[in-house]
Amino acid sequence: MPILHVKVSAPRSPELTRRITATLLELTSRILKKKPEVTAITLDYVHPEDWIVGGRSLAEQGRSSLYFDIKVVDETNTKAEKAQYIREAFAAFQALLGDLHEESYIYIQDVRPTAYGYGGLTQEFRFQHPD
Repeated sequence: MPILHVKVSAPRSPELTRRITATLLELTSRILKKKPEVTAITLDYVHPEDWIVGGRSLAEQGRSSLYFDIKVVDETNTKAEKAQYIREAFAAFQALLGDLHEESYIYIQDVRPTAYGYGGLTQEFRFQHPD
């Protein structure tokens, strides 16, 4: 049910895509308790020359960065779970990408269940009609 949109400053690589998606599926299911079979991930690669932090490209700085957002239904995760997710995701991307710039962002969006869904049904409808 969650969808993650991920941007990384790295050359496109099938192996890196596999590692990123496997890492995010594991973190999202373990920490946020989301079902992997209904978790969607999109991934964009941005060349380090095209990612600017503090007026200088990451290529110039010899660093990497990431931005990703994940949409989850409001009130399905605690503050502690979200803090743990952000902390562990940052550490995981540090391991995946190398010298990760501190100006790398992870955004957990809490969305209303009446305004969010998949398969043509809102999450509120799914809550009200579990079977």
